[in-house]
Amino acid sequence: MDIARPDEKRKKRIRRTIYISVALVIVVAIGLGLSRLSPAAPSVDRATIFTDTVRRGQMLRDVRGLGVLVPETIWTVPAATDGRVEKRYLLPGTPVKADTVILDLSNPQLEQQELDAEYQLKGAQATLEQTKATLQNQLMDKRTQAATTESQYRTAEMTMESDEQLGKLGLKPTLDVKTAEVQAEELQKENALAQEEVQTFQDSIAPQLAVAQATVDQKQALYNLYKTQLDRLHVRPGIDGVLQELDVDVGQQVTAGTVLLKVAQPTQLKAQLQIAETQAKDIQIGQKASIDTHNGIIPGHVIRIDPAVVNGTRTVDVKLDGPLPPGAVPQLSVEGTIEIERLANVLYVGRPVHGDEDSKVGLFKLTDDGKEAVRVQVQLGRASVNDVEILSGLKEGDQVILSDMSADDNYDRVELK
Repeated sequence: MDIARPDEKRKKRIRRTIYISVALVIVVAIGLGLSRLSPAAPSVDRATIFTDTVRRGQMLRDVRGLGVLVPETIWTVPAATDGRVEKRYLLPGTPVKADTVILDLSNPQLEQQELDAEYQLKGAQATLEQTKATLQNQLMDKRTQAATTESQYRTAEMTMESDEQLGKLGLKPTLDVKTAEVQAEELQKENALAQEEVQTFQDSIAPQLAVAQATVDQKQALYNLYKTQLDRLHVRPGIDGVLQELDVDVGQQVTAGTVLLKVAQPTQLKAQLQIAETQAKDIQIGQKASIDTHNGIIPGHVIRIDPAVVNGTRTVDVKLDGPLPPGAVPQLSVEGTIEIERLANVLYVGRPVHGDEDSKVGLFKLTDDGKEAVRVQVQLGRASVNDVEILSGLKEGDQVILSDMSADDNYDRVELK
């Protein structure tokens, strides 16, 4: 028969309770330990990231922008007078000379005005010549009259002298001698007046001719004006270059001042760059620049900065100091770099993807063994196109990841493989 053993059952219960308690303690300890462990670091393929080494030395600050080549001077040709477009001889893009006729306009009213002005000029010129002849004839008449008076005076003077001699000899009555003296004195006065009249009339000829000449000059100027306007109906560019725009069609009626065409000189080009307004604040007139035409790099310097901001950019004009490469034409897309300044003995590194000037950013710095990268807070200073100044957070020789690491913003460490 079986014998009851109550002590054995009690011991088994105690052992079971102890085992369960120990198991619970172990499970809690493991859970607490796991909760205190850092999450596993994500791995990053080294081939997909770009790194750079922090350096100390001279850092070039520059800004960059896209743009196009444009003519330094665009010659605009307006209509000199009202007219109707009769003919167009050329199309935009055609090389032209200064005297090349590009358009023909017509203006019947102007043609009639020019013809009337020509007739008026000829009439004024004829009047001038007639006035000259008339005045010369009048002068000759006065000179003739003066010569006659002078002759009469000379005769009277000789008669007076003869009578005076005869009077002294008693051969001539005293009354006749006095009469001869009076006649000679009167004729002397008339002769003086006649000579003065000739001189006065001669002096008046020039002013009288000046009045007639002024009328001729006025008619000449009016005729020249109409003739010039008529000639400008044959529209010429006035400079050698390339026809850029031709904004009128045959049959179109235009008014004076309407822009007919634009001509540019393709050998005199400048670069117009669009620079972000945040970067354009440091640009100054005269700063050095280089323009990449994708077929050569041309040195230049800044000559103008547009004060207006359009779509977040400012227009900067760069004068080209070197020869144009083959294929350089207006509206050619270019890329320009403007040198702002050179910073001496500064700590700098390549510019990270998310690293604005004068900002604090988190960058991943490679560990000494290069197997991991840890996040550090870095204070950035002045920035350039490719580099940025380091104010704090890194030292010379550190290697940092410049690529976009925003996908790992929740981690302070990444594993490199």
